[in-house]
Amino acid sequence: QVHLVESGGGLVQAGGSLRLTCSASERSGSMAWFRQAPGKEREFVAAIRLRDGTTDYIDSAKGRFTISRDIAKKTMYLQMNSLKPEDTAVYYCAASASLLLVGAISNYDYWGQGTQVTVSS
Repeated sequence: QVHLVESGGGLVQAGGSLRLTCSASERSGSMAWFRQAPGKEREFVAAIRLRDGTTDYIDSAKGRFTISRDIAKKTMYLQMNSLKPEDTAVYYCAASASLLLVGAISNYDYWGQGTQVTVSS
């Protein structure tokens, strides 16, 4: 069982930055960030393979968001720059024993409770 705790969400103006942190109780094969806006389905944002740091992003995040990890601290980060109002959502941390970098919710066995990110225009 992997316990995940997110932090770092908040209210920011468009164009601003936030850094989300996900602290894990155990190491896993891959970790990811998802987000869910009101009335919408949960969507994949970014993923990272812990072993070698390989990453993958949703197109709208490329060039603005950076996912990273600190293996020793069992922590994953999401640096979000140039934030837009459409980035407003609850952001969730997820972990999987698999080494695959996929955006499918079903690939991830463990989830955090989420952290709210609100971007004002």
